[in-house]
Amino acid sequence: MWTFLTPTTGYSKAFIKAFGRSSKPRCSSHSCQSGHIRRFISENTEIVGEQSLTPEFRLRLFTPNCRFWTEKPELWPFDDPYWAIYWPGGQALSRYLLDNPAVCRGKTVLDLGSGCGASAIAAKLCGAAHVVANDIDVVAAVATRMNCELNLLEPPVCLTDNMIDSPPKGFDLILLGDMFYDEALATSLHSWLDHCINSHGTKVLIGDPGRAPFEGHCIRRLLRQLAQFELPESVREENYGLTCSRVWDYCPQL
Repeated sequence: MWTFLTPTTGYSKAFIKAFGRSSKPRCSSHSCQSGHIRRFISENTEIVGEQSLTPEFRLRLFTPNCRFWTEKPELWPFDDPYWAIYWPGGQALSRYLLDNPAVCRGKTVLDLGSGCGASAIAAKLCGAAHVVANDIDVVAAVATRMNCELNLLEPPVCLTDNMIDSPPKGFDLILLGDMFYDEALATSLHSWLDHCINSHGTKVLIGDPGRAPFEGHCIRRLLRQLAQFELPESVREENYGLTCSRVWDYCPQL
């Protein structure tokens, strides 16, 4: 079973067991062909959806039925597969969008750290005018395209450059699910989001289950809670007993 996440970091149990705590890139993302990646994802994930907060759509994810749930981690050929888990912050954020489609209807939307692409999918289902999914892992970009196709949606624009600290683009809405898992990253995000808001009046929504780096960061006092969702039992078990996940509106004027 995957073991990337620990009680300290708030990561899910499913991510930890397969790779341990220090897996390293096993091939250059730029050298991996999209067709090969698509075949690998198809063969090593399972289509699921009903056990999440968003049964409206399905995703290709790791489950106990997948080979690499128990396979030796050194046989994994890519970077750590954060895209293969539907994290609780992303689940809450996607659920909120589906419940409140006007938030992104007709808007230009950035799903930052998009992973499996769930929030990008939710934005497209809600009628966003233009959606960009950004993740520095090329495999995540392929997984996002495949998940959109699985739900009969046109894939979003998928970018793999690190957009954090780059000049802010004119997005109406930025979505961040489970991105505040590290203090240094949280600080970089805080500064970059301020630039986006000051330059373009961008709205920022954050989904997080209450991990320590998020709760202890100074950005926390600038957030207004919009929603709270009870996590399904299976999600609780994989995330060390976390019981709920919340959606926040970043309000730097607070």
